[in-house]
Amino acid sequence: MIDNSATPPAYWPTQYWHTLEDGRVQCDVCPRACRLREGQQGLCFVRSRVNNAIVLTSYGRSSGFCIDPIEKKPLNHFLPGTPVLSFGTAGCNLACKFCQNWDMSKSREMDTLADQAMPEQLAAKAYETGCRSLAFTYNDPVIFLEYAKDVAVAGREQGLKSVAVSAGYICPEPRREFFEVMDAANIDLKAFTERFYSKICGGSLAPVLETLAYLKQETSVWFEITTLLIPGENDSEGEIDQMTGWIFENLGPDVPLHFTAFHPDWKMQDHSRTPGSTLTRARQQALNNGLHYVYTGNVHDSQGGSTWCPGCGECLIERDWYQLGIWTVEKTESSPSGLCRFCGYQIAGVFESSPGVWGARCVPVRIN
Repeated sequence: MIDNSATPPAYWPTQYWHTLEDGRVQCDVCPRACRLREGQQGLCFVRSRVNNAIVLTSYGRSSGFCIDPIEKKPLNHFLPGTPVLSFGTAGCNLACKFCQNWDMSKSREMDTLADQAMPEQLAAKAYETGCRSLAFTYNDPVIFLEYAKDVAVAGREQGLKSVAVSAGYICPEPRREFFEVMDAANIDLKAFTERFYSKICGGSLAPVLETLAYLKQETSVWFEITTLLIPGENDSEGEIDQMTGWIFENLGPDVPLHFTAFHPDWKMQDHSRTPGSTLTRARQQALNNGLHYVYTGNVHDSQGGSTWCPGCGECLIERDWYQLGIWTVEKTESSPSGLCRFCGYQIAGVFESSPGVWGARCVPVRIN
């Protein structure tokens, strides 16, 4: 029986840290490797040093809960049309100047975390409301790994899937533990240069590429990739060619790639919005480089938002924003994913015999 009166603890113990010779304690969750003295917080804000150990201060706390379409994550090949209970906490382990969820991910105020829910409560609410999955999103779940993992385990007991929306900026050992309980992920590949990651995100590209390769080579997690194209920063033809070429060579042609439009926000309000023509050009480059499923996002573009068969070119799943239309994916006992109704081409992804009917609704919910 769910204890709906459960109160989140002030501190939750963690295991990925070690003590340095100078007395500081280093957090080993992500490559940032924050070295903390007593009472200090890491850059992520939610991992702190208390009593000579690293603790999580956001366990059971959230900036809010909402039932979204799974396509909003964005995931176009994972249970299309189904609802997902989404939530985040506060803070982030990167410092992206263009952050479009900055009010949550850049928050360093516990008041942001006004909603509370222990893992069993979250799983029960998701099941009760007809959700098929739980999504850790709005800010990066890597920084609240222990909470996300426990929610995923509780969800699995209710027959729910778990979805991570992450930048993939995580160290190898916690990465294994984190993705062990995930069923799907969208990894934010912010650019394809170390310059961009260093100058604009305060991080590094290499660990993100390692995460993508790990997901492909060592897990059964279904994952898709998103790149926000920012005019003059990461949208050149040369960089798009390099990135999509790397994806093809290292991840294969079937990993869906989403190019999404930037709008001026946070500390990059001096940049212009991404033109639709840039997204269309990047999508065509990726298709020319061999990728099978390439999408445009944050714009109204049914052509770029729909799924097309790599075999015969017919429309498999029509999308108008998050609303599904034409559906020609067929499920058979012999196909682990789905087949094109027209030519029998096997479509990569996690599909059911018919799409969900959630539509484009985004519905806030209260847990308690």
